[in-house]
Amino acid sequence: MSHLPLNLNVNSLTELASAAQQIIDHAKDQRIFLFYGDMGAGKTTFIKSLCEGLGVTESVTSPTFSIVNEYRGANATVYHFDFYRLKSQSEAFDMGYEEYFYSDAYCFIEWPEKIADLLPDHYLRVNIKTVSTSAREIIAEHV
Repeated sequence: MSHLPLNLNVNSLTELASAAQQIIDHAKDQRIFLFYGDMGAGKTTFIKSLCEGLGVTESVTSPTFSIVNEYRGANATVYHFDFYRLKSQSEAFDMGYEEYFYSDAYCFIEWPEKIADLLPDHYLRVNIKTVSTSAREIIAEHV
């Protein structure tokens, strides 16, 4: 099954909710989202909008130190990972990453390059590129 990439230009924070809904719709049944982008590109901010789109009402924060946060949405469970501080892939093994990735919950993964050998075969790759201080280009593609 072939999917064309979804290219979005987000020019302000007010456009994030719409962009998030488009990404969720584009994902279809895919629950694993890998986020790529430079430090400060807005990965966590965009994940907050995705969570809101899935009905999460609790505060969404970066799991920089806890590595994973769990949120309950109206119709979905979301696991939000930040692997930036991982020193080795074995730390992901120790935390039982497979139970999360194969749980059928949404998994939003920041810094997936830190666990490149552990990634599932299929996922939605989300690239966030800084265009200006307030604008981002977001490209989502099925892998």
